Amino acid sequence: MNLQAVMIPFVKASACGNDFLLIDSSSVEGALVPTDLAAFTQRICDRHDGVGADGVEWMYPHASVDVEIRLINADGSDAEISGNGTRCVAAYVCAERQKEKVAIQTGAGVKTCVLTENHGSDYEFEVDMGEAAVQPQLAVGSSADAVRGIPVSMGNPHFVVFVKKFAKNWQTRAREIQRSPEFKRGVNVEMVVTGGKHDVEVRFFERGVGETQSSGTGSCASAVAAMSLGKAESPVRVHTPGGTQTVRQEGKSVFLRGPARLVCRGEFFLS
Repeated sequence: MNLQAVMIPFVKASACGNDFLLIDSSSVEGALVPTDLAAFTQRICDRHDGVGADGVEWMYPHASVDVEIRLINADGSDAEISGNGTRCVAAYVCAERQKEKVAIQTGAGVKTCVLTENHGSDYEFEVDMGEAAVQPQLAVGSSADAVRGIPVSMGNPHFVVFVKKFAKNWQTRAREIQRSPEFKRGVNVEMVVTGGKHDVEVRFFERGVGETQSSGTGSCASAVAAMSLGKAESPVRVHTPGGTQTVRQEGKSVFLRGPARLVCRGEFFLS
């Protein structure tokens, strides 16, 4: 069998434990691009029979920015943007093109990533994430068991719930929130414990993935929600199981700073 004819090259990257597979369409011969990207993404993201990842960032040429990306979650569903995934793509572009400022077209608009640090395959960027849309507090669920949280859009939907401590079954509650009819496009759920004016600790349960070690847009949503309620002040350090990111506000714009690591390069066989 000619393996060269039935493979798709990929790069695996991670941002605070939130891992992605980066597939550059220009490196895949046209005839080999899967016709069903959702099914292929499910297969390659499988952590037992595939490479394993929270999603795939499909990369395409663009006329006016450095790269255009399409994010597909591990379950095959589309997502508008991942802050962590966008940084991972920026790290790839920096490594391939020796750039220090990368403009990326996402499903939530153009995001500009500025390189702040680089050591080998480890990178750090600050990303202009644009403006957050914070809505009034919302109660989700039955009146007897309602969960109150703050809906926030970072170009993708979030529901931020402040708690005194993380319950043992917080994932179950987060899954119930995601199924609520209030969220027509689904929702990413953040459970947040505040710890001073410049620190929050967060757990994430994302659309199409479930529990993740970190989330870039989720970190932004959590910090912005905390600031809107007077529970925190900019800049906010967001502590997650996968690491720490920093969110600051400048006017109406939200900036996210954090690491991205290029982990490995490989080839995935289609058959």
